[in-house]
Amino acid sequence: MSLRRRSLVFAAILLAVAPATHAWGPLGHRVVAELAQRHLGSAASAELERLLAAEHTAQLADIANWPDQLQNDPAQAALWQQSRKLHYVNFRGGPACNYVPPRDCRDGACIVAGLARYVAILGDKAQSDAARLEALKFVVHFAGDIHQPLHAGYRDDLGGNRYQVQFEGKGSNLHRVWDSGMLQTRGLDWQAYAAKLDAEGPAPLPPPIAPLDEPYAQWAEESCRATAAPGFYPDGHKIGQAYVDAELPLAENRLRLGGRRLAALLNLALAPR
Repeated sequence: MSLRRRSLVFAAILLAVAPATHAWGPLGHRVVAELAQRHLGSAASAELERLLAAEHTAQLADIANWPDQLQNDPAQAALWQQSRKLHYVNFRGGPACNYVPPRDCRDGACIVAGLARYVAILGDKAQSDAARLEALKFVVHFAGDIHQPLHAGYRDDLGGNRYQVQFEGKGSNLHRVWDSGMLQTRGLDWQAYAAKLDAEGPAPLPPPIAPLDEPYAQWAEESCRATAAPGFYPDGHKIGQAYVDAELPLAENRLRLGGRRLAALLNLALAPR
């Protein structure tokens, strides 16, 4: 086999096994961001507007997908390599979904540690505005990611990417269905979707799992337990209307929780000290 052919085969293998990092897709991430912005206090809103001025926007939704877009920007290749493992966490302890950092987040390379790291930078007024703006982008995005159940799974299937399904008459995988397929069945843009979910009131909080120093591990455990619930992985690998009817409310509840929790994070991190 020629060197070039071996290189192409190796690249194909890497693409086949590389974990996908998109969660909710552009639609879902913008919904989470908009839900959060609707519930910011005045001080946090003012600081947010100041930081976002460098991006020529005042909308969190406009930066919500930036961390995913890094992988397509050659100028950001180094930052993508540093941050790509921070979009998810793999629970290695089975369906019990108990977060054990040395096992599930080695060297801090997971979304639980990543979210904590960037929240700390965002809230540190001694950091430069550029560093805090970058941290804001990651916090907004990771708050969405951690509430997408398949970004905190326990199965060795790359967050549902290897679980092939039929959806709307086409071949797909479970991650893609949760990423965007089910949400798109509503036929709403992100503004209308956020307005719909916000009108439903605060998302009901799950019962506490365990006392934790930070909430991020609990949020990830919630997502993991959702993937372990009966029916989440469809029997027969076919997803029809019955599955959408059963699981879309869960997906939307995770969006609502993500938005309200992101608002709480930002109200604390952006408030004046």
